[in-house]
Amino acid sequence: MSTKTGLRGLWKKASAVVAAAVTATSLMVAGSGTAAAANRDVLGPGCVWDAVGFWVQRCTVDSPATGHPIQVQIQPAKNGGNAGLYLLDGLRATDATNAWVNDSDAQSLFVDNNITLVMPIGGAASFYADWEGPATYDFNNPVNYKWETFLTQELPAYLEQNFGVARNNNAIAGLSMGGTAAMNLGAKHPDQFRQVLSYSGYLATTLPGMQTMMRVALLDAGGFNINAMYGSMLNPRRFQNDPMLNLGGLRNSDVFVSAASGVPHPDEWSLPPNMLIAGSPLEAFSLYTTRVWTLSAQAQGVKYAEDFPAYGLHNWRNFTGELHATKPRILDVMNAW
Repeated sequence: MSTKTGLRGLWKKASAVVAAAVTATSLMVAGSGTAAAANRDVLGPGCVWDAVGFWVQRCTVDSPATGHPIQVQIQPAKNGGNAGLYLLDGLRATDATNAWVNDSDAQSLFVDNNITLVMPIGGAASFYADWEGPATYDFNNPVNYKWETFLTQELPAYLEQNFGVARNNNAIAGLSMGGTAAMNLGAKHPDQFRQVLSYSGYLATTLPGMQTMMRVALLDAGGFNINAMYGSMLNPRRFQNDPMLNLGGLRNSDVFVSAASGVPHPDEWSLPPNMLIAGSPLEAFSLYTTRVWTLSAQAQGVKYAEDFPAYGLHNWRNFTGELHATKPRILDVMNAW
């Protein structure tokens, strides 16, 4: 073999090695979302490990609609599946953590399953809606709520790219305010949410007196102005965001609703009086509005499953119990065992 031939052979081998390395690098970059989804040990962009453990990441997601980033706690699917479960918080959601991993145990409940938990942080009294104006009366520090846009446009793009969550393979569940929002978002975006679950939500928000009750609740939760949410009492958006009136979008979805009686469970009578006084009427009223919603659903031919426990207050014992009870349903519908 000549020197020239030998050098040519070495050059071909070296070129092949370089090409292989470049190809591998390109695949790693192009498929970073899939890699992150299939490997829980990989942090997504803008993410850090959350203190709750169980592979939960705290991710900072850009929100041009809101004008500032929003933090989301994400637990990637165990085996890289593309199903997602959005868990929405209650009226007093904080900017510190989503309550499903603080007051409940969603992170350990789904840790061995092939579904990505998506738990947005913040949004107190927002009903996870796009508000028409600043949410509070403090106009020097305006609160710009564009939660529907974030949850249905901005966040899905981030989840698809970085955690492999399909935009059309999601369930959405929420408690109290979050239950109301889950029903609205599920009805308005059935292409995104195949399954909708409301735990003690308020599902008939335009009944007589509801505007006043919600006004008082929003003021008490932090000085929020209900007129900035959907406008005046006569604004059509109020009716477009009443779960009782926008059932049409749920015809092809798996729907579950629950609410307890407001009567304390036998082992809850030892709770502090203020918890009994607050938790009982809140849950009883949730039951009333949910029952009204079921009558509307039946009249419109919308199928659903229900659970109305004989005992239970508007508290995390109740909400956690419903999440545990519906876990098999969620995993069956989402094919995420």
